[in-house]
Amino acid sequence: MLELHDITAGYGRGAPVVRGATLTVAPGESVGLLGPSGCGKSTLARVAALLHRPDTGTVTLDGEPVHRWRHRAPRAQRTAIGVVFQQPRLSADPRPRLADLIAEPLRATGRRAEIPQRLTELAVSVGLTPDLLERRPHEVSDGQLQRACLARALVLRPRWLICDEMTAMLDASTTAALVAAVEDYRAATGAGLLAVGHDHVLLDRWCERTVHWQELTAAKAGER
Repeated sequence: MLELHDITAGYGRGAPVVRGATLTVAPGESVGLLGPSGCGKSTLARVAALLHRPDTGTVTLDGEPVHRWRHRAPRAQRTAIGVVFQQPRLSADPRPRLADLIAEPLRATGRRAEIPQRLTELAVSVGLTPDLLERRPHEVSDGQLQRACLARALVLRPRWLICDEMTAMLDASTTAALVAAVEDYRAATGAGLLAVGHDHVLLDRWCERTVHWQELTAAKAGER
């Protein structure tokens, strides 16, 4: 279970951007988080991905409370979560080839021997041809780079996947291909999914249930 309870989070100055949010994702479940731009849903997603420490509240991952964040989180917790962000050019190092970009988590965790097989498997699943794997980010389209970012998120076989506006900048065909790749992965592994977005049609079709941001804030407001 991925559990976020009573999360308040911000960036040090001013009012928190997330206040008192509670959200759970069960193993194998797909949950959509729907809300307008700027409401705080991406911050909550970063908390769920162990990339942003909340001001208050608790995160529990597979029954274990999370006490450390980012690179200080235990490896077992860090590698249990794969995350894909909205803007691939801001989340991908522009220097390496796509093949190296995808393989980087395996190198970082001492699993170099797995690289050839995982590259072959993931290139097929996300729709990257061998020639694209040899190119650098500036030599491919946004859609092709986002395919590589999805492959990177899946390379360690995470039990949880967080897609934060993953398809917001993509055309319909690429969106469909990436959603299909995620669902194929989930069908094969039983991974849970938190999909964050503002497109209610996409989330309603993609996810088993969709939580509206207003529901999170309204529930907290009703307690006061």
